[in-house]
Order: sequence, then C-alpha cells, then structure tokens
Amino acid sequence: MRGHVNTGLFITRPAGGATAARRGAGLSRSAGAGTGSVRIIGGNWRGTRLPVADVPGLRPTSDRARETLFNWLAPLLPGARVLDLYAGTGVLGLEALSRGAAEALFVERDPAVAMAIEGACERLGAGTQAHVVRADALKLLALPAHGRFDIVFLDPPFAADAWAPTLAALPPWLTPGAWLYLEAPAARTGGAGAGWLLHREASSRDVRQGLYRRAPTPTPVPPRP
Repeated sequence: MRGHVNTGLFITRPAGGATAARRGAGLSRSAGAGTGSVRIIGGNWRGTRLPVADVPGLRPTSDRARETLFNWLAPLLPGARVLDLYAGTGVLGLEALSRGAAEALFVERDPAVAMAIEGACERLGAGTQAHVVRADALKLLALPAHGRFDIVFLDPPFAADAWAPTLAALPPWLTPGAWLYLEAPAARTGGAGAGWLLHREASSRDVRQGLYRRAPTPTPVPPRP
C-alpha cells in the first residue's frame, strides 16, 4: 500500500504527500460547510475535531459507539493495517491510526468528502500511514487487492443496504485472521454471515455494532489410502 495506489479508476497518493498539501487550503472550506464535527477520542490525536460535511447518508459513528469499538480493538491495533470502507469523515480509520495502527486505506466515493479526509490526514501529519482512495467501495473491491488488511470497518450509508455485496467481495483483501467491524440499523438481522465468527456485540435503540473475526479455513482431510 505504500507509494501510489493505482486502482484502475484513478491514482491516489499518500494523504500526507504534495497533492494533499496543495489541496489542504480548500478542504476546510468544502468540509466546513457541513453540519458539525466529530472528534477523535483516544490516542496521539485525541481531541482533534473532524468536520462533518452536509452530504446525504453521512452519519459518523457516535463517540459512545467508537469508545466501545476501540475498547474491543485495543489489543489488536498496534501495527495493524486498516481498511476503512465508506469512510465518510474518516474518523474510524483516523482513530485507529491515533491508537497505533500502522496504515489505513480510506475509501470514499464523494469527491468533497474524500478531499476532506485528505485534509485531515495532512493536518495530523499522517504521512504515508494514510491513503485516501476516491472510489465506490464495491468497484474498488472488484479490482485486484492492493494488499491484505487486518481490520476492516464496514459502516455504509444505511439506505444503501450495501452490507451483503461488500461482505461477499472482501475475502481477497483480508489476512487469514482478519477482524471486521460492522455497524448497521438495530433492525437489521443476519450479522456478517458465513465465514465470520461474532466476537463482541452491542446495540442501542437505532444501531447495532458487531466485531467479528474471520473464521479459519478448514484444513482439507486427505483421503485414506
């Protein structure tokens, strides 16, 4: 994931590179016209606020839900490679980097929102730890994988109902023992489906959170002679 990432759709650079620096002055204006902000709640960048753009379907994970999630993930984060799909504000991937993850790939299809993530990474000095890809998550996952990831954040816009196709496309992008965070409406059933083992779960009136571990692939038993 280091260096340029060629998705076949476009090329993106590390968020802390020259391109992000040139765009940085404009990012705060496009993102700052939103409805508020969300803050990083732990780690090296604790207290940093990220703008929330006024974009349909953009619904940042709440402080309380993130506190729960990152308490679950605490022993898994140091050195982890993180994939933040449907990244929105980027707060999940940035929280992971703040708490010790080695690298994060942010996937966001809205140009202004993706540029806002680049701007946040630049301001935080994330450098080559962070890469922002402006693409539809499902189209990106259909391309050859850019590496395998230890932790995946899957929190798409609820109206998109993108959980099932995204989960089906994920396996080539995962390490054998990968972890998956899934956020969905409280009324949604089915969890992460086959191939995932539920590790922790929490819910509120509106949202269900689940942390899953990739199930081990069964070892084929050789036939008896």
